[in-house]
Amino acid sequence: MRIDILTILPALLEGPFSDSIMKRAQEKGLSEIYIHNIRNYSSDKHKNVDDYQYGGGAGMVMSIEPIAKIIEQLKAERKYDEIIYMTPDGELLEQSISNELSIKNNIMILCGHYKGVDERVREHYITRELSIGSYVLSGGELAAAVLVDSVVRLIPGVLNNETSALTDSFQDNLLSPPVYTRPPEYNGWKVPEVLLSGDFKSIDKWREEKAIERTKKRRPDLLDSNEN
Repeated sequence: MRIDILTILPALLEGPFSDSIMKRAQEKGLSEIYIHNIRNYSSDKHKNVDDYQYGGGAGMVMSIEPIAKIIEQLKAERKYDEIIYMTPDGELLEQSISNELSIKNNIMILCGHYKGVDERVREHYITRELSIGSYVLSGGELAAAVLVDSVVRLIPGVLNNETSALTDSFQDNLLSPPVYTRPPEYNGWKVPEVLLSGDFKSIDKWREEKAIERTKKRRPDLLDSNEN
């Protein structure tokens, strides 16, 4: 999978992709992540990429020209399955969306700033708009990093244990059950006996019950969606 990220602050994205699972995915050749500086496509002598809003109002708007230039250049080199804009008013990112995107070949992600991008970018280039929550960040870089992480980890071969991703929270509209590791007792706090029993049928049943119990308590809306 190839992922191209368009940003005015490329340094913000260096850390998230240079360590741990994201780094290994790139070293294995399972993902390619390219970060493009939108300022490099500005025709302004000061490399400005924003301007005042037509009609007045507080806040600057990202200009269409440099964004269009870079999108057109990348589209001329390959076909993109999705061109995604990270925005607070986009579709809320869910596990099902990450699953869907993980089987794509080429994805482009645009990180917004200021009051957002010129609406013509959204109308003529963007194929999908995503949000990571009902709040506003200083820019779309952190949201883009969240999206990429949630997608790349699902690519076969990225995780050492591929079944791990299949048992994550939200994969079946349930939260994950509690997990434990050694020692079996610490400070008088014991691991549930069933997990030490070696009876995997009973363990699976316990995990399912605990997942449902935790979901009812913390995210009952997920159970409602299961019923619909």
